[in-house]
Amino acid sequence: MAKIQKKIWPANFEAVLSGSRKYEPRLGDFKIKPGDLLVLKEWDPKKGEYTGRKIEKKVTEVLKLSPKEIRKYWTQDEMEAHGLQVISFE
Repeated sequence: MAKIQKKIWPANFEAVLSGSRKYEPRLGDFKIKPGDLLVLKEWDPKKGEYTGRKIEKKVTEVLKLSPKEIRKYWTQDEMEAHGLQVISFE
């Protein structure tokens, strides 16, 4: 089991914390698989720093997506280079 740490913006952090969101769309630039532990560290983009809050979630599924499906968070070049993945967790 690997432990992978990633930044997460406050609104997304709150959705995961409340339990209303059980997945995380991510750039496919790292390896992750079911059984791994995803550590989501809340990041304040306005201040450019971590808030100190974090959530640890066990990965249950990884779904890779086409770069055409989500263009909100990453540049076209990043998506074409890595693709996207959706990580679901318990």
